[in-house]
Amino acid sequence: MRTTKDTERWYPLRPHPTQIALINDNVRFKVVPAGRRSGKTERLKRHIYHQAVLVPGLYFIGAPTYSQVKSIYWEDMKRLCLTSLLPKENVRESELSIKIHSGSVIKLVSFDKPERFEGIAWTGGGIDEVANLKADAWAMHIKPALDTCIPGKPLAWCWLIGVPEGMNHYYDMYLYARDSGDPNWKAYTWHSSDILPADVIESAKRELSPEQFAQEYQAEFINSSGRVYKNFSSANVKDISINSSEPLYWAHDFNFSPMSSAIACVRNENVYFTDEIVLFSSNAQDVAMEFVERYKGHSNKFVFLYGDASGRVGEIHGKSSNYTIIEETLRNNGWRVERNVKSANPAIVDRQNAVRKMILNANGDIRMYVSPRCRYLLKGMNTCTLKDGSSFLEIESDYQHITTAIGYFIDRRFPLNIVSPAHVMPIPTQRPMFTRR
Repeated sequence: MRTTKDTERWYPLRPHPTQIALINDNVRFKVVPAGRRSGKTERLKRHIYHQAVLVPGLYFIGAPTYSQVKSIYWEDMKRLCLTSLLPKENVRESELSIKIHSGSVIKLVSFDKPERFEGIAWTGGGIDEVANLKADAWAMHIKPALDTCIPGKPLAWCWLIGVPEGMNHYYDMYLYARDSGDPNWKAYTWHSSDILPADVIESAKRELSPEQFAQEYQAEFINSSGRVYKNFSSANVKDISINSSEPLYWAHDFNFSPMSSAIACVRNENVYFTDEIVLFSSNAQDVAMEFVERYKGHSNKFVFLYGDASGRVGEIHGKSSNYTIIEETLRNNGWRVERNVKSANPAIVDRQNAVRKMILNANGDIRMYVSPRCRYLLKGMNTCTLKDGSSFLEIESDYQHITTAIGYFIDRRFPLNIVSPAHVMPIPTQRPMFTRR
């Protein structure tokens, strides 16, 4: 029965002192940078519902984009609001709004165009993934809307929750809430390890670099300026050669000049980059022939191709692509080829984080090594730099493209794989609780 499932959704949450203070403190603006999967979103959902029951009004739950707010909140809020007990017309799918039995309306909003938030008499609400909001959205649109004064009613309140992402506007909000002494603001933070099982935390440490783990699971604001791969060091440099009997892994970035690629072997789930091909004002045919010539004496004629998804351009229309040219050239010279290229390139930050966790993870393990022979790759790893003001955009250089090439390979062959089993949410222990706390 739908009603039974909805009430079962109100399982008890694991008590946490900071979370309890978050719920009970009488403060308008609560800034909540907290670890991944540690209960902040769950607490926001329940708090919005409880307040909507107690104080009739118009409530919002927001996120930077429409797809984010709908995927994170809509189906679950319908369960938490016990919509199976409400008239069908109270649930408006097209508007993402629910009118509950108290008369309150809970509406999901996106901040793709934050100006649309203005001109509405909000009672209160919360915003998720605040670090990904447009930098001026809060000051220019959201806070002015919440400061609208309605005679006889208190000013609207708001929770600002999320995970840190560099020292951006969310960092400024956090510092103000923590240090300004403004009685309308307060900061709350906790680690994922306060809530999640130890095996989940250990899995995250294996999958993330120390900086990423500190940001994602310990809610630390990390200065992301400077080198992209800060943990790359002499410990990642190892003079190793590929055995002639080993298959080869070949990673590509199809920039016109230079066309950059790296050759590696994989041993015990560690990757060793032993060679590179960097050609200026070149093409796929030249790169393939260079590979054939260098490895004509390699006895294991099996190569795995990885790299830039743009190298597939032309195939959908039956034309040759960079990959098909390389594959044909290799096969004509006795090689067997297996292509492992995504249909679209990964997000830049995902590619970077996949490389970072191979360079050094939060457990101190190194799983990526570069030969001193790889001159371009070594310089790229040591000099690839972020653009001013960005947490992921890279300054282009002749040495940056090969770091992109290995990123495509690592993201495909060794993807980030954070274990998130069902039990990572706060665990039900007693009877359902769907009345207010």
